[in-house]
Amino acid sequence: MAKSSTDQPSPATPDHNSGGGSAAVPSAGAASAQATTAAKAGMYRHDLDGLRGIAIALVVIFHIWMGRVSGGVDVFLVLSGFFFTGMLLRRGDRGTVGIVHTVRRTLRRLLPAMVVVLAAVVVATVALLPHTRWSDLAGQTLASLFYYQNWYLALSWSDYLAADPSVSPLQHLWSMSVQGQLYLTLLLSIALVAWLCRLFGRGQRMRLMVAGVFAVAVVASFWYAAHGVSTQQGWNYYDTFARAWEPLTGALLAIAAPLVKLPRLIREVCAWAGIAAIVACGWLVNGSAVFPGPAALLPVLATVALILSGAGLTTDRQPRLNRLLATGPMVRLGSYAYALYLWHWPILIFYLGERHERNAGPIAGALIVLASLGLAYATNRFVEEPLRLRSQPATAGTPAAPGATAAAAAQSATAPVSAATPGSRARRLTGVAVATVGLLLVGSTLAWQWSNSAKAHAVGQLDPAKYPGAEALTHGALVPRAVMRPTIDEAPADVPYPTRDSCISDFDTRAVVTCAYGVEHAQRTLAVVGNSHAEHWLPALQILAEQHRFKIVVYLKMGCPLTVAEEPMYKGQRNPDCRDWSREVIDRLAEEKPDWVFTTGTRPADNGGDETPQDYLDVWSELSRNGLHVVAIRDTPWLRRNGIRYRAIDCLASGGDRISCGMKRPDALSASNPAQAPAAAFSQVHTIDLNDAICRPDVCAVVEGNILVYHDEHHLTASYARSLAPELDRQLQPLLGWW
Repeated sequence: MAKSSTDQPSPATPDHNSGGGSAAVPSAGAASAQATTAAKAGMYRHDLDGLRGIAIALVVIFHIWMGRVSGGVDVFLVLSGFFFTGMLLRRGDRGTVGIVHTVRRTLRRLLPAMVVVLAAVVVATVALLPHTRWSDLAGQTLASLFYYQNWYLALSWSDYLAADPSVSPLQHLWSMSVQGQLYLTLLLSIALVAWLCRLFGRGQRMRLMVAGVFAVAVVASFWYAAHGVSTQQGWNYYDTFARAWEPLTGALLAIAAPLVKLPRLIREVCAWAGIAAIVACGWLVNGSAVFPGPAALLPVLATVALILSGAGLTTDRQPRLNRLLATGPMVRLGSYAYALYLWHWPILIFYLGERHERNAGPIAGALIVLASLGLAYATNRFVEEPLRLRSQPATAGTPAAPGATAAAAAQSATAPVSAATPGSRARRLTGVAVATVGLLLVGSTLAWQWSNSAKAHAVGQLDPAKYPGAEALTHGALVPRAVMRPTIDEAPADVPYPTRDSCISDFDTRAVVTCAYGVEHAQRTLAVVGNSHAEHWLPALQILAEQHRFKIVVYLKMGCPLTVAEEPMYKGQRNPDCRDWSREVIDRLAEEKPDWVFTTGTRPADNGGDETPQDYLDVWSELSRNGLHVVAIRDTPWLRRNGIRYRAIDCLASGGDRISCGMKRPDALSASNPAQAPAAAFSQVHTIDLNDAICRPDVCAVVEGNILVYHDEHHLTASYARSLAPELDRQLQPLLGWW
């Protein structure tokens, strides 16, 4: 997703795409006549099925080869709101929306294909990925199955990176969760308005009232999304309410489109301008950094233009572009959009993981496309279609699935199928198979999560005779044969104390959170300030504070080294919370005047090694002007190979060893401490470097002195940090002069 977000096609909507204007079928006989009439009249929007084909093609192309957002998710959200709302309004006109019936139909259309793909991903995970990744994949599987994957990712501030082996094969399903939540919201909202209209005898005004409610919601959601782009884009991208204005725009269009009469020239302009904007969107806008804010107006309004260009016209009278979109190949591709979306991303991610590559080349990418198309066809043919067959004559409000042809619409609406027909049996067998797989899926993922949570725990104090850790590098301590601690199962929970104690502001917390460690009422104070790479020294500093009687106060925020930049960035996203948090922390430090400020002085460079960016020097200037003394510690290596992040525990679980899972030192660290020279210009800034206690001259291994160095891709385990206390003692003593 270079931060490339995955776009999500509109899943099969629960009604035919009549453009929001056709009446529902009142009976089986009338259904036959009406569906046939609609098919003959050409009111079925073949062109919008073709638009789905264009959108899914862009999604796949951009994911596999471009590493950018295509805008397809926005197209699908508008179409979903348009079709779904049109269906609900037609039912509401009859007096009842049918909540239970609609939910049942929608889930019957969405869940089977989802269950099949999730089951395939689970099998591939067990076969191809180390067991250290199973727990997170289990959590994401459940989140996807129950439609809260967007919140799962938002709460972990998962950035939507370009496809690479470190990205989850299920990360693309966040948008499915958003759509599912919005479907339910639309259903309940329209049902409530319809009920109130019936209650007060205002049934004829239902559409007007719905339009008023949705118009207010569009404005509120759009404002919220625009605000979120500049404040919390990492959260904003996944936020259902921030996305709501897009399907609600489609919902308003379902009400207004039948009333709009456009001249032919305007329709032609809308059609060609709309398709041009949709195709160009991925190149013109870095959507992952600005969607669903105002920049998303480009694909949203383009979709609106295409819907309006053909509204109310038979296919043969629509603009030329709409007729091209309504051709057989485009309609067929659109009918596979949902299944194709579900399959292409996990195939891509597993391929990259097996090849240890960041990108799929032209040939490999083409093979991924072919494999995705094949599986999408099979899923549509053998899973989705059998479950769409009705075991009794069609009733009101149950037209054919979107993406089908007009003839298929008429056929599905008219053909009674007895309980003994082969189609009925196939439907029952498919339903039983999917339900069985779904139950197995839930059971296995819950078992994974329980098993892994039971094993993960902080290690606590280790015997230094058996676990010398860093002392094996700094003083040649003997390393006896012993089991590595923390183990690969224990490591994820072997974290520094502020994380354990909720004493670090997370990515979505603007407030300054402080806690005290060491000796609470000591005379001297060390302020530990910055991001999680300042935090992971706390276990070592705690030991020194207890030995030498000083107090530690932490000012920490995830992903936020102290900054004075106007536009601080984190993983390619603006991070204004970091700016505001840093400003308050600097002001508080100036007021509270700790004896020393301890923070990081370097960071990894994009082209290898490490660097001290200008922003760090600006922070040193600010702290120096406030009369503060600073210890700038050189950052520790971040595990990367060919620019791809990886976890030590995953590598070890896959059969690697302490050396092969490590990094060449020149790839991780520059030849000399890059903070040393610039710090010389600041009399109150002093640098220290403990990387000789982490890395050997040629390699930075992931295990030293029987202790695992990292609990994830780049943070020290609390156990290894504690083993660094003697070396940290030796380097801090001359600077602090406290012992």
